[in-house]
Amino acid sequence: MSRRVYTFEDHLKESLHDPAFRRTWQASEVEYQLSRQIIAQRLRRKMTQGDLAVKAKTTQAVISRLERMTSGVSLGLLKRIAEAFGTRLKVGFE
Repeated sequence: MSRRVYTFEDHLKESLHDPAFRRTWQASEVEYQLSRQIIAQRLRRKMTQGDLAVKAKTTQAVISRLERMTSGVSLGLLKRIAEAFGTRLKVGFE
């Protein structure tokens, strides 16, 4: 008999029933989506954090903190990251 694997998605769905957790999760959505996009772009281009850091004129530690969502990010850094990827930075409000 095989047991179903308890995934992150399962845990998240369960955790979102807690109102305090839901507020915290929703408040971090922008940082999460930004982090996901940077990681995806970096991996698509087969770049390491160090490679991106050099091209964006920052350090690998800054890229790591940004990807882990443990520090804020300036618009200037986002522009340099976009330039390092050869893309445009697009910011908006909904």
